[in-house]
Amino acid sequence: MKPASHHVIRCRRCQDPIVWCLTTANGRRQPVNAAPDETGNVAVMQGADGVLYVRTITAARPDIKAGEWQATPHFATCAFPPPRRSGGGGQRSTSGVRPVPWQR
Repeated sequence: MKPASHHVIRCRRCQDPIVWCLTTANGRRQPVNAAPDETGNVAVMQGADGVLYVRTITAARPDIKAGEWQATPHFATCAFPPPRRSGGGGQRSTSGVRPVPWQR
């Protein structure tokens, strides 16, 4: 099964055809290659609301059900992937002297 043509757009970086899906795990947006791929590790389906949903194919749920197609996340194949974000998010290292207000 292939996605409907109105879902397919082009990647801004490499111009490959992709579809945007919502993950079933947490509802975040994920770009997926529009072409079905038998070696892909995600399953895509269109919900009753017309939105595409994606789930990871795991050992617990390895089968592709009716209405789903197997695909690959676009981040794995993009020729010009976006720069990786730092996983930090914690405390920044500080160095030097902390500024103090001027006194007269």
